[in-house]
Amino acid sequence: MENITLVYITFASKAEAVAVGNELVSHRLAACVNIIDQMNSIYFWDGELQYDAEVVMIAKTLSPKIPELVEIVKANHSAECPCIVSLPVTGGNPDFLAWIAGEVTK
Repeated sequence: MENITLVYITFASKAEAVAVGNELVSHRLAACVNIIDQMNSIYFWDGELQYDAEVVMIAKTLSPKIPELVEIVKANHSAECPCIVSLPVTGGNPDFLAWIAGEVTK
């Protein structure tokens, strides 16, 4: 299951995350997305320190789907430069990992 990947994405609102999550799952770009509300972020943007409440999404997918997933997120995201980071999965429950692969490849 070397192609299983988690994609970490942040959003400005839960509504935006849900809308994008629906797109990703319905287009089989992700087997599942988890939406975690009420995260606080501190970062620099345009030279100024920012404090924002954000929403985290974790999308479970296969690495070949990442380019299309990134394009869908960017096209539907409110940020100028959205946080989208993929992380390879190196282990876990083989049955669950097989489910991810099966759902994304349908």
